[in-house]
Formats: sequence, structure tokens, C-alpha cells
Amino acid sequence: MKLADLQNLDPNNIGGWPWPIKLVIVLLVCAAVLGAGYYSDTQDQVLRLEREQRNEQSLKSTFQAKQRKAANLVPLKQLLARIKESFQDMLRLLPNKTQIEEVLVQISQSGLASGLEFELFKPVTEELRDFYAIRPIKIRVTGTYNQFGEFVSRLAKVERVVTQHDVRIKRVDAKNPTQLVMESTAKTYRYLDEEEQSALKEAAKKK
Repeated sequence: MKLADLQNLDPNNIGGWPWPIKLVIVLLVCAAVLGAGYYSDTQDQVLRLEREQRNEQSLKSTFQAKQRKAANLVPLKQLLARIKESFQDMLRLLPNKTQIEEVLVQISQSGLASGLEFELFKPVTEELRDFYAIRPIKIRVTGTYNQFGEFVSRLAKVERVVTQHDVRIKRVDAKNPTQLVMESTAKTYRYLDEEEQSALKEAAKKK
């Protein structure tokens, strides 16, 4: 087929065109239809498929993260139970409001049993915290180093928590170097009951 033959084709008489040209036209029309169908429908489906694939990957990541959390849930619950148990054990070392006087007596008796002579034993105002209170006791006693050591040892054996702070030791008389004065602040702690904790929270809100 020559170029002149193509130029002589009559658009109004497509049926009279040679069959090779008809075949090319049919193929071009089919390609155009397929292309239009792709852009109008198939392309949207491909884009939707890509979105779903990305969403699937996101869901997989979320599932894996939750699966790891679920796998750690039992050990975490066991750990929380142990922490609560330890906390309750610690709370049992703190006296309540009615038991605090008994602790003060035990501190005093520990000093007397160690051979110390009390010059001052003065509980002062409690210091309130979130769920407990600190009761400082100003102490001044006379005795020897050994007696002071025994006193501190006895305090460590008291059933409730007692700590020593601001310890100062000095001689009473230069002529008697074994006789000493110890000044310190002993602190004991008690647990606040629910009513006291509620009152403390209310007071904090009003500030």
C-alpha cells in the first residue's frame, strides 16, 4: 500500500477501505476504549487497592503492637500484685494515729535501756505528706559512745520505722572525756487514715 492510496481514502466510504487499514482502525478504537475504561474505572480500583494495602499494613502493625502488649499483660499484672503486696508490707511498718504514742514510748525506753540520761525528749508538730505523717522528736541525752551505739541499735530493732537525723555529739566536760552529749532528731512515721487523706486533699485544693 502506498502513501497515495492513504491520501485517496474516502472518509464517507469507510466500508470501501482496504482491510489492512480497517484492521488498524479497529485496533486503534479498541485501544482507545480500553484506555478510557482503565482511566474511568480500572485506575480507581488500582488506587483503592493501593490504599487498602497500606491500610492492611497499618492494621498489621497495630495488631502486632497490641499482641506484644497482650503477651506482657500477665507478667505486668503479676508485677503489680507484688508491688501492692510490698507496699502493704511497708504500710504495716507505719503506725496509725492510735499507735504513735506507743512508738514514742519505745524510743524513750530504748534510750533508758541503753543507760542514757534524757535531758530532752520533745515530740514536735507532725509534718503531713500525701498518705503519711512524720513526727519529729527532739532528743538530747548524755552517755558514752558505747551507750549511743546501743541506743541506735535498739532503735533499728523497733517494730516501727524510726530514723535519726542531725546527730551532734560533744563532750560534757573536758575533765571527763567519756561523758558525752548527743543531740539529734528522731523521726517516726505514721499512716494517714482515709479521713485525714481526704481532709489533706481538700486543704490542698483551697490553696
